Amino acid sequence: MSLHIFVYGTLKPGATNFDRYCGTKIITSHRAYIGGKLYHFPSLGYPGAIHGFGQVHGFVFSFDDRSILLELDELEDYDPQRQPAENDYTRELVTTYTLNGNFHRSTWAYFMNPQHVRQFGGVLLPDGWWVS
Repeated sequence: MSLHIFVYGTLKPGATNFDRYCGTKIITSHRAYIGGKLYHFPSLGYPGAIHGFGQVHGFVFSFDDRSILLELDELEDYDPQRQPAENDYTRELVTTYTLNGNFHRSTWAYFMNPQHVRQFGGVLLPDGWWVS
């Protein structure tokens, strides 16, 4: 069974981490969005999503190899054994939607710890789309 992951930042096609982590491993790719707010961190060069009202736009990637989760957990500094506040991001199952608002599927997505948004000087991206 395929594994589905929603990406909205450096893992998107053309972004810095796409080739290394996703490139040839992706089975399918679809534009989609999730509910939330998206922030850019100018000093860090990447974004972070948090729960909230709004839309975070990105892609749903499907993978055959479930070990991709371990690689992405390391990239996102997520360890399920740590307390949530000790992680930069948490990995959660979320509902994704097609661009016309229809339910697409449940996928894994990474959400930033809201305290880090303030700490790292996050700038809200009102349209929910991040560009490097």
